[in-house]
Amino acid sequence: MSNPKKIFVIMLMVTIAAFVLRIGGLDRRPMHGDEAVHAVKFGKLLEEGVYRYDPFEYHGPTLNYLTLLPAWLSGAERLTQINEFTLRIVPVFFGTVLVLLLLFVIDGMGRAAVVCSAVATAVSPAFVFFSRYYIQEMLLVCFSFGVIVCGYRYLRGKNIYWALLAGVCFGLCHATKETFVLVFASMLFAIILTVMLQRPQDFSISRFTKIIKLPHVIAAVFTACITSALFYSSFFTNLPGVPASVRAYGSYLFRAGGSGVHDHQWYYYFKTLIHCEYMFLSISSEIVIVVLAVVGFVMAMRSRNLSKLNVGFVRFIAFYTVILAVLYSAIPYKTPWCLLGFLHGMILLAGFAAVELIRSARTFMVRCLVVLVLAAAVVWLSWQSCLGIYKYDTDPRNPYVYAHPSVDVFEMTQRIRQIAAVHPEGNDMYIQVICPGADYWPLPWYLRDFSRVGWWSHVDETSPSAPLIIASADVKSELLNKLYELPPPGERNLYVPLFEQRMYLRPRIELLGFVTKDLWDNFRDSQAKLNPSGTVAEE
Repeated sequence: MSNPKKIFVIMLMVTIAAFVLRIGGLDRRPMHGDEAVHAVKFGKLLEEGVYRYDPFEYHGPTLNYLTLLPAWLSGAERLTQINEFTLRIVPVFFGTVLVLLLLFVIDGMGRAAVVCSAVATAVSPAFVFFSRYYIQEMLLVCFSFGVIVCGYRYLRGKNIYWALLAGVCFGLCHATKETFVLVFASMLFAIILTVMLQRPQDFSISRFTKIIKLPHVIAAVFTACITSALFYSSFFTNLPGVPASVRAYGSYLFRAGGSGVHDHQWYYYFKTLIHCEYMFLSISSEIVIVVLAVVGFVMAMRSRNLSKLNVGFVRFIAFYTVILAVLYSAIPYKTPWCLLGFLHGMILLAGFAAVELIRSARTFMVRCLVVLVLAAAVVWLSWQSCLGIYKYDTDPRNPYVYAHPSVDVFEMTQRIRQIAAVHPEGNDMYIQVICPGADYWPLPWYLRDFSRVGWWSHVDETSPSAPLIIASADVKSELLNKLYELPPPGERNLYVPLFEQRMYLRPRIELLGFVTKDLWDNFRDSQAKLNPSGTVAEE
């Protein structure tokens, strides 16, 4: 692989494959609650041109602002004109860019290792799955690697432009998600450990001042601050958003301390990576990457004269990955997408280890065997990725499916639209959604074109009842009491079930539907005209 053009063509092919694997059927999976929250918040930015950073929820503003581009390209001006493709194409793009960025560290990892890492990134089930999630995590991983890439290029040539680009990426990290502080801490300690391991006798401040130029560092920090401030201030239309981005760490530090529904054991991320049960038998998931990463870490620590790569860079990646994994694992609050940061480092180490294992094979037959095993692993990971996004995309047996809505959301939304079609007011029909703890997401996304939806966390006995009600099974008794016990005789409206079978927002979270009988009769009559057999037709 000594021909640069050949490497570029191979990387381009891998990038295209990664994009194709990620982009198919972006609308087939129901929107996760977090996705729907971000989508509705983006709607205000799209329609009103207003974004206000909330230091307690939603994370940073980059996801919202970067979504404006595909929205504008699609000609959308309102949230009702936005679809899942428009939203999810943003993480798809950055998940694909992550592969291309490896081109800039070829002289650090070696051509073969870069290609192997690119392939692993392209087919990793976790990266494929979450590259299709409208959340901030894929952007954070991409910007974090951008800092590493630009920082490495700067150290290679001391060009201020790379320092400025590193500052931009760093600012984007800060403006994306509050967990960027873990990334920053991991980078800082990884640099210190790498320098100490390389030249322990020269470890001092003067050593660092020889490696970097102070004016360039100041320029990079200034660029990072400006980049971050642009987003948090909503491009200088909301200056209080800048100090709010600093105050936010108080609330997120408290949340990270635990005592919540998202608390998990320290080994949660590794269990998620290594074991899953959504195939035809209980098997390992990305254990190949994990094992190769461990091998790569050992090789990076023990070897000094590795061929065609920068040992210091590989060791930095090794330290960065371990430190980031330890920090994330130490925090009780855990969600599966948070593992992407250190998994990406594992993938880089795995690519390095794969090449070194092939090179260290003593005989041709052993080398062929290693290549065959690695090729089989790529096929295996690709197969798992396809199953994860096309067959098990909402199945709890998929380790990356986390508190995810069921496909019943589609059927519920469809039935609501069928009822609205026979109501005199159409999509202006009044609808009530009652779920304790506001646990009704992602329904606000799917009912975004209904103008009169009341969102309730409890049954309000004083408010008039809507002709169509969606309610959690937990409030069934209170709701029936309101509908049939509280109204005086002669003023009670008869309600009938909206669904013929049980509907679940998420596993074990059942939603009930009620509709006035006269409206239900109108619906049945309209269906009978379309379906003379007398059964309720499904669209």
